[in-house]
Amino acid sequence: MPGDPPPEGRPSTFADGLRLAAGTLSVLPAGIGVVDRRAGGVAMTAAPFAGALLGGACAAVLAVAVWLGLAPPLASALAVAALALLTRGLHLDGLADLADGLGSAKPAEQALDIMKKSDIGPFGVVTLVLTLLIQVTALAQVTASGTGPAALVTACATGRLALTWACRSGVPAARPGGLGSLVAGTVRPGPALAVTALTLLGAALAGPRAVLAVLVGLLAAWALRRRAVRRLGGVTGDVLGALVETATAAALVVCATGG
Repeated sequence: MPGDPPPEGRPSTFADGLRLAAGTLSVLPAGIGVVDRRAGGVAMTAAPFAGALLGGACAAVLAVAVWLGLAPPLASALAVAALALLTRGLHLDGLADLADGLGSAKPAEQALDIMKKSDIGPFGVVTLVLTLLIQVTALAQVTASGTGPAALVTACATGRLALTWACRSGVPAARPGGLGSLVAGTVRPGPALAVTALTLLGAALAGPRAVLAVLVGLLAAWALRRRAVRRLGGVTGDVLGALVETATAAALVVCATGG
């Protein structure tokens, strides 16, 4: 029966992984499934497709706002706000927490403790404001040129594709417990390359600038992940959220350079 808890002790299925992806990456009611590292691998492999769906929903908000006569900056702000609502703001929270942890210049254990706190420090506030400002401004520029919806879908898919690569084999978790330990190292190279190829193929439909946006977004996320792993010893849920927002912002900036 839908909604019933899964039988105890059964291994996770592909459907459980998709439920986990929906439940962790969006506000969609995903139901209850088996949550283990196998499901985590499926969820992180499927993340770019969840990102494309989120981007499509927010692109619809953007298109309606423009159709209603709203100026591109306001329409873009509404679309970015819709994205935050559809993701419960979890990725933005992770971005702020990681900024506070890295900005503290404390040893790994103390930095991780700072990241676990519910409050947001000055590094987090500044990083959050600047990232949202970059996202809204870049989206406004491409919206003015008429390519806003396509750029938004591309950027959202890129942000979640960064999760796929951050959870590839060999990337450790910074601490036991939490989302990071569940998904770190669960994605094999073959599936990661396959979903990357599909994401690039989808981006190609929007033109070469969109393909470049995907690649630059992944590069920005790689640089941040490398820094986080060196400082913290691995990835956490906050690190993963920060990678999403960083790759999304970088992709939108690249799209804006052609707008």
